[in-house]
Amino acid sequence: MTLVNQTNAILNLEVLQTLPLEREGDFLATIRERIGNTGSKVVILDDDPTGTQTIQGLPVLTHWSQEALVSELQSEYPAFFILTNSRSMPEEEAVRLGEEIGTTLFAAAKQCGVKVVVVSRSDSTLRGHFPSEVDAVAKAMGKGKLPYMIIPFFLEGGRYTLHDIHYVREGDKLIPAADTPFARDAAFGFQHSDLKKWVEEKSGGRIKAKAVVSITLNDIRTADIRALCEKFLSVANDAACIVNAVSYKDMEVVVTALMEAEAKGAEFLYRTAASFVRSRMGIAAGVGLLAAEQLVSDSNHGGLFVIGSYVPKTGKQVEALFNKTGVVPVEVMVTKLLLENDRGEEIRRVIDQATELLTAGRDVAVYTSRQLVTGKDAVESLAIGSIVSDSLIRIVQGIEIQPRYLVAKGGITSSDVATKGLGVRRAMVIGQALPGVPAWKIGAESRYPGMSYIVFPGNVGDDDALVRIQQNLG
Repeated sequence: MTLVNQTNAILNLEVLQTLPLEREGDFLATIRERIGNTGSKVVILDDDPTGTQTIQGLPVLTHWSQEALVSELQSEYPAFFILTNSRSMPEEEAVRLGEEIGTTLFAAAKQCGVKVVVVSRSDSTLRGHFPSEVDAVAKAMGKGKLPYMIIPFFLEGGRYTLHDIHYVREGDKLIPAADTPFARDAAFGFQHSDLKKWVEEKSGGRIKAKAVVSITLNDIRTADIRALCEKFLSVANDAACIVNAVSYKDMEVVVTALMEAEAKGAEFLYRTAASFVRSRMGIAAGVGLLAAEQLVSDSNHGGLFVIGSYVPKTGKQVEALFNKTGVVPVEVMVTKLLLENDRGEEIRRVIDQATELLTAGRDVAVYTSRQLVTGKDAVESLAIGSIVSDSLIRIVQGIEIQPRYLVAKGGITSSDVATKGLGVRRAMVIGQALPGVPAWKIGAESRYPGMSYIVFPGNVGDDDALVRIQQNLG
């Protein structure tokens, strides 16, 4: 795309977002009514903890024993998240995990007599184990072959699907997803922005692009729920449907039609970004952000950032954080972490330095050195990432004082800090610190019971996003 075309695309997008539907209706009210009447539970399998970035008032589990799942299925909440962190795993391990969760969830649902709708929430920039982990869960739950619903729209992060092309917004440009750094991910790279071709690519040619059904903006903007429902019902088993969307009103129409199709007995294999989850739960867009007092602890210690994400967006945010605030950088040298003889010494150095600064009331950012180290293939790259992430966890575990606030940057980093560093097994999503940046109230079993924990995705926010977090909380 040339700059002119990108600019025109932005203008086209902004016009499309403001156009009224041909048939107005209170679709959120319809969704909420159906949620209350179906008796089913929505279970969101989140491949990193950032899928909670659009909702509030729902629980998150970091484990999946049958007892825990039964408890949530019998609870008052219409949905809950299971944090799988599968994006940090090689594909074979992610598939085994999907089978394990699917088997346990199937048994728990049968025990409770509750119908379950499973949503595989993944990355809005199209990274992750698709379709293998979706297939694994479905097979374990006895679902067999069902249509895939591909819905990567994510308003808060500037991810839009228009004319079947998935875009990432960067400032005043719309960049096709395959032209972004995300498409060059060492483990999850891809070549196509056209979602029809992306499905064919990711399915290894099993589902041909020409066979993929497209829900267009024209389909959605007519707001003819019956016609849209019939189109969803027409998607063949073991086929796929992609959904174009540029606004929450699009999502609300889509969800209304999908729920009508479900009421007719249809089942789908959902692969979505976080905006779908918000609409599926009947939560209105534009809910207010959390106040500083909801995110900080009563402590004289400094606040702590733990930063492991390597996407270019994070690099710019980290640079701004150090240039525009008084946050003290404590760099973790990845080259030393990858040397077994040097790893322990490097971890101890960072623990000691960070502890001293936090005790003195200074805000600290523990961050991995910014030169990305990758392996010769996806498996080796994920193994390197695992060593780095495990080292960050040892650092968090070694800092024995509770910071005034805690921000983890990056999906894998924030998952590991929560589950391994803080011992979180259940948390409640309380809202967002910034658009697309969720905050959890962590459970009584955790290292810091009741503390707010800010989960900052690697691929969200402008260059000053971390600066605003620190200024809000500092």
